[in-house]
Amino acid sequence: METSLKILGQTMIVVPIGDIDHHTSIALREKIDKEAVRENIKNILFDFSNVEFMDSSGIGLIIGRYKLMSANNGITAVCHISDSLRRIFDISGLKKIVHLYGNLDEAINQIQLR
Repeated sequence: METSLKILGQTMIVVPIGDIDHHTSIALREKIDKEAVRENIKNILFDFSNVEFMDSSGIGLIIGRYKLMSANNGITAVCHISDSLRRIFDISGLKKIVHLYGNLDEAINQIQLR
């Protein structure tokens, strides 16, 4: 899975390209966690504009990053989720713990206000 990470202050923007499943979530988690520790990241923003499918491993990936950021009084947010991913967020309860935004600019602005 191709993924770009961008650091904006204490916020990491994660842009995965492709499906998030058991095989890709492990490498993605390791990449995010390594960079988060190295850069002293407080917030994580996932841009899912290039993700159409996510299984329970993706849910676990997001919950794990939520716990990591919450321990530092930070937040985990997601933007650009498709209708099918929104349904997963609804059913799994992720939308109760993760901030959802329509687009990247809106998400960045709201995170910086916190």
